[in-house]
Amino acid sequence: MQTLFSLIESPFPPDFSALYQKLGIVAERFDTARNLHRALQKQPPDFFVGEFVYGWGNNYAGANVSNLDVTIRTLQRFAPQAKVIVFMHPREEDHIGKLLELFPVHAVLTYPVSEQAMQATLRGPDS
Repeated sequence: MQTLFSLIESPFPPDFSALYQKLGIVAERFDTARNLHRALQKQPPDFFVGEFVYGWGNNYAGANVSNLDVTIRTLQRFAPQAKVIVFMHPREEDHIGKLLELFPVHAVLTYPVSEQAMQATLRGPDS
């Protein structure tokens, strides 16, 4: 069975739990990056779904582009084979390229994300 970890902090994403079950994917959703990073050390997932939020303020001190930088670096260390899927609000479109310059990302899906788009991403030719 494949596994999927997600880190979504907004109310935007749809619930794909039925789709994951249909595809034979065991999914676990995390409410904090810290809890996700602990889980990564115990079990590397096949997929990671994260929500991109550009670092507008000084919160990221210029070292990080977004909220996902540290998590993707942690994935590279503990789950290098994991396919990274990024959900993005349309208003962040001008900034997603900065993340893509830094990290390999399997797919970027813009809200609203349809079940068909998610299924195609999970079943893609190299999935």
